[in-house]
Amino acid sequence: MRVKNVEFEVTYIDLRNKPDWFLEISPHGKVPVLNVDDQPLFESNAIAEYLDEVVPPRLHPEDPIERARHRAWTDFVPTFASGLSVYYGKTLTDVEERIPTAKARLAKITEALTQDASTGPFFGGEEICLVDAAYAPFLQRFLIVDEWLQTGLIDEYPEVRQWADNLLGDERVKTSVPENFYDEFTGNLKRRGLYAGELVPEVSAG
Repeated sequence: MRVKNVEFEVTYIDLRNKPDWFLEISPHGKVPVLNVDDQPLFESNAIAEYLDEVVPPRLHPEDPIERARHRAWTDFVPTFASGLSVYYGKTLTDVEERIPTAKARLAKITEALTQDASTGPFFGGEEICLVDAAYAPFLQRFLIVDEWLQTGLIDEYPEVRQWADNLLGDERVKTSVPENFYDEFTGNLKRRGLYAGELVPEVSAG
């Protein structure tokens, strides 16, 4: 919506204490939900596809083959995200055991980024597309945590590293999370008893 300059209001949900009105419009109890004229739409991909159909400019390629390819890589997001979530390990050993899967997922995305002659800076070229929007949150979270884990994973895949840096340097991506995102994210790592939560830097009161 930021890329398309859509005017919208955001209501943030405490996912540990979901209000009844939210559960009534979100069948899976998950965010995001887009309320359009009192008609709720749920699931990220479905919302993104809807917006791309009704609000210009199109963020999917016009070419049918390229559009199908982009949709396929968007469908790969859950697999990618689960593989990259090395920071969900409870112990250092658990984190290390997850690294081979993460490498396999990063290698797959490298293939996608180098499949055609596009030089970026985004997945489809010069402009952000729906694939970028789908992957940005997971790349953002991983890079935050990897500052402490120091796996060096993403640096082994320079095309992915450059893509992530381009995305996370974009103001529209930067402003896509609330101001307290970092505190909420790191607080969740600690509450879940994850190894990464033990590495969160303490903020000095001074």
